[in-house]
Amino acid sequence: MHRLLLWWLLALLLAAGFAFLGHWQLARMHEKQAMLAAADKALDHAHPQPLLLASDRRRAQGYDWASGQGALADVTLWLDNQQRNGRVGVRMYCLLLPEVGTQAVLVDAGWWPLAGRRVLPVFGCPVRGMQDVRGLLAPPPAEGLIHGAALARQGEGRWLMARMDLAGIARTLHLPSGIAPRVLRLDPVRRQGDTGVMLAPGERDLEILPNTLTPERHLGYAVQWFGLAITVLVVALVLTLRKTRK
Repeated sequence: MHRLLLWWLLALLLAAGFAFLGHWQLARMHEKQAMLAAADKALDHAHPQPLLLASDRRRAQGYDWASGQGALADVTLWLDNQQRNGRVGVRMYCLLLPEVGTQAVLVDAGWWPLAGRRVLPVFGCPVRGMQDVRGLLAPPPAEGLIHGAALARQGEGRWLMARMDLAGIARTLHLPSGIAPRVLRLDPVRRQGDTGVMLAPGERDLEILPNTLTPERHLGYAVQWFGLAITVLVVALVLTLRKTRK
């Protein structure tokens, strides 16, 4: 009898753990669905907001279509381990000093593949006076697991980022006002007359979940966890019935 109770206690603990993981996956699914809906809303309306909104911490997790002007610093940052269509590469970021506002804004200028030798592209962010920019203000890529230095110098004004640590970038580049909590994802459409950073040769897109699970994948994992919870309870019930018959 005591052994049977221990079996059921273990089964209930396992089922509860699996159910918790299932609920967590469902919560992540709803969170990412909300992210995609907010981004779609910003793109559908496409009414340019001031670039100054990048510094609004109340909108740090929001999405806005924005445009503005600013001067590019003589700095190029490459974010490592960025996937696009199954290929691994780096994403190029430029540092824009807006005409209006005190905080610098990181500008996502596009993705570039890396060959096996992992040699960074020779080009960098163009520095040609004031630039007109437009695109989607969005939260920066998640930092992921934090370990080691976030920035590694690759030459004069060139840096490779293992993760996007905005505070660390501001300290390294000596920006007393810091960096805006949102980045500007440049408009993928290149129109005649685009200048400056718009001419960066990288592949640009406005994909919201480029290096993470989609809502559908989270739903699939949730179903698996709930299925395991049910399986544990069914197995415990079958074993109990067999024990009782004996």
